[in-house]
Amino acid sequence: MQQRTFVPAVFTLSALSLAIVSSNVHAEEFSQLWKDGKVNLDARYRYEHVDQDNALNNANAQSLRSRITLQTGKWYGLSALVEGDHVLRIGDDAYNDTRNGQSQYSVVADPDGGEVNQALLRYDYSMGNVVVGRQRINLDNQRFVGGVAWRQNEQTYDGALTQFKPFDGMTLTYGYIDQVNTIFGPDDNRYTAAGNPANIDGHSHLMNAQYIVAPELTVTAYRYMLGLDDLANKTQSSATNGLRLNGTVAGVTYAAEYASQSEYAGNPKNIDADYYLLEAGYTFKDLGGLMLKGGYEVLKGDKDTSKGAFQTPLATKHMFQGWADVFLTTPQAGVKDTYFGGSIPLLGGSLQAWYHDFRAETGSSQYGEEFDVAYGRAIPGVKNLSALVKYAQYDADDFGVDTQKLWLQLQYSL
Repeated sequence: MQQRTFVPAVFTLSALSLAIVSSNVHAEEFSQLWKDGKVNLDARYRYEHVDQDNALNNANAQSLRSRITLQTGKWYGLSALVEGDHVLRIGDDAYNDTRNGQSQYSVVADPDGGEVNQALLRYDYSMGNVVVGRQRINLDNQRFVGGVAWRQNEQTYDGALTQFKPFDGMTLTYGYIDQVNTIFGPDDNRYTAAGNPANIDGHSHLMNAQYIVAPELTVTAYRYMLGLDDLANKTQSSATNGLRLNGTVAGVTYAAEYASQSEYAGNPKNIDADYYLLEAGYTFKDLGGLMLKGGYEVLKGDKDTSKGAFQTPLATKHMFQGWADVFLTTPQAGVKDTYFGGSIPLLGGSLQAWYHDFRAETGSSQYGEEFDVAYGRAIPGVKNLSALVKYAQYDADDFGVDTQKLWLQLQYSL
């Protein structure tokens, strides 16, 4: 794998910030790095069943993800973190993990193997922080950049991220990504599915400016320039400019967002696509904490196949457009998602249910509809142990095939 170097400007910023803070603090003991250090352990067992109305065999996957995180204390604002993951297949591999050659089964994208999930140096100072190395990056609601924490192998990023807070409410973020470590890792092999590399090389720049005006209004402007050399022959490389407004007014939460996208970093397609979001929700305290939410999200497409639809290749996509993950890549005709649902506390846990209606943005096709339901709660009498039952059903009309997915999960954290 090609070795890459981070932009020198990031290291210059780190050195400058260190010099400033060092001149204003008293001497600290180097031993604080390990005296205040922490070790965290996490284990997540999951059973996933996939039933699709096609020629593929039903998938039944059992896996155990084990994670250990070593976090140092701080010394003059400096700290370090190392985190290792290992995904272990339990029982038969009666599923296609995109690496095991079991292409006769439906996909459960949880390849087994071990990997360094994070390895970073962090510097905190009075007006922000700088992080260099392999790290987790979740920006805003993760619609454009996220860690895909739902999958057993999390998506992390090699690069540098700095946040600067010049005054209360304002956060300026800049990130440089040299490599994306995808959910399809840790390694490629001869069974690797096309378009699903374990690692994506390239040069990506993330710029995000957020200002919390009041509880009623947060304004976020962003520009994400994604150079993804190893993904779909660069057809996922893009430059996206957007504006997001969200807040709470008279108990009603809302979000309104617009973004435009064009080709970038050698993308052979001509992209001129937009993104729209309108969403509102309300929590009824006198009804036991019932929360209801509805929204309308549009990712535009184009009839001309030489042009590209609006894509979000680094998003935590499982959080959007239904849990069945039918729309991980936006269709050429785009997609309109009208959704509503909510959650309510129940028997010591939380029950949630959602409905989605999917249609083409260009043309009159009705793709299908989806129903999602989940219940999660802590296990009584066992500290730090939680359970989750989750189900998704996509009923296809003009796109994809009928798909049902079921998850059973236990997670223990220490």
